[in-house]
Amino acid sequence: MGRARAKRIPAKTVEDEEYQLTRERACGIDIAKDKGDVCVRLPPAREGGRRTSRAETVPATWRDITELGGRLPADGVAVVVMEATSDYWRCWHYLLEAAGLSVQLVNPSHARQPAGRPKTGRLDCQRLARLAETGLLRPSFVPPPQVRALRDLTRTRLALARDRAREWQRLEKLLEGALIRLSSALAKMAGSESALKILHAITGGERDPGRLAALARGNVKAGRDGVRASLEGMMPQEHHIALIRIRLELITALDRKISAIDDLAAARMDTLQDAWGITADGVPSAGPGPGAAVLPAAQRLAEIPGVSLELAIGIIAGTGLDMTRFPAAARLVSWAGLSPVARQSGNRAGNPKKGKGDACLKGYCGQAALGASKTGTRPGARYRRLARHTGPAKAQVAVARTILVIIWHLLADPAQRYRELGPGWHQHATDRARRTRTHLEQLRALGYDVTLTPTAGAA
Repeated sequence: MGRARAKRIPAKTVEDEEYQLTRERACGIDIAKDKGDVCVRLPPAREGGRRTSRAETVPATWRDITELGGRLPADGVAVVVMEATSDYWRCWHYLLEAAGLSVQLVNPSHARQPAGRPKTGRLDCQRLARLAETGLLRPSFVPPPQVRALRDLTRTRLALARDRAREWQRLEKLLEGALIRLSSALAKMAGSESALKILHAITGGERDPGRLAALARGNVKAGRDGVRASLEGMMPQEHHIALIRIRLELITALDRKISAIDDLAAARMDTLQDAWGITADGVPSAGPGPGAAVLPAAQRLAEIPGVSLELAIGIIAGTGLDMTRFPAAARLVSWAGLSPVARQSGNRAGNPKKGKGDACLKGYCGQAALGASKTGTRPGARYRRLARHTGPAKAQVAVARTILVIIWHLLADPAQRYRELGPGWHQHATDRARRTRTHLEQLRALGYDVTLTPTAGAA
């Protein structure tokens, strides 16, 4: 067999973006732990001269950064660009932003030094400044201070919830060592009221399987008989009882901390004016009370299948409330890392992979997708339809993307509320006979006389 000929692709003209000099004065900062290399790009000092760079090293202290924030506006700097270096960028971004400067945080991979060139902090800041003045860098989303405070709360809650899950897993492993097979009789151990009552009774000295099984609810997975069978033959020793008690105390403490953070997050949501909704006249509501014609943002998002009120607050902390930062829903989906990334070289095109994106926001949307998959709604029907062909993992990502698109529309227009289309929406939308009838009605409404002709192969 001969070598396959390459497919001929016709030429296509694409309008390019404007990458000429867009800013006369720009600043780039290469950030380290205890200092930052700052480069300011300035226009030529004389007619026909070249542009110049002024580079300096600034210590990462409040006094020096604040002084820099006072000098840059005097130089006429239009924008300050810095890489997202660990968490060291925060003091630079927050202090320069407070000084009234337009500060942009960019992905380090977007401003990577070309291969074969030396790499130093001084050269990196000069490259950042040159890229900034030509508009070649896309700024990352940094929420305003109020949303940042909400994000700190929700991410701390997420970390504590993960710690609580780990404690339950360690407790289950400890129980197996004491021959307490309680996890086999319950649907889940974490957060189970029956499991907590039985374990507290065991640490209190109760050893009778019948009495312990009576503490469980009657609707547990294996029933009370199954609970009693899982406790027969248990051999908890003294160190088991002490460790079980310690694990239960840690779980109880984490529950209290999570509940306290939930209260703080709810109070913080009440301070966000953009989340209060609007009145019947279409103006923003005067407060978070029940007088608004449209529900607050968190409650409107909670109407989406699979999205609880806690998830809605976490999603708002990840996206913010100003959707002008994301001109289209696809931009928000890409920010969350739910958009496939094209990977093609020559005649080979690999399977598209998801971007990294915001891990917390992607996790919230994935959790909402799993919750929606168990409902008789359009997202639930979409999950089940895709899972049959592509598998549950890809179906979860697709439904998470759908939910995030819905969230973008709800936040972009505060007057909108979620409207359920029903599980049969896809079948109804793809019904060929219905579309044919719709086209005929439209043509006849325009005054055309339409006659249908059977096509080849039609029944």
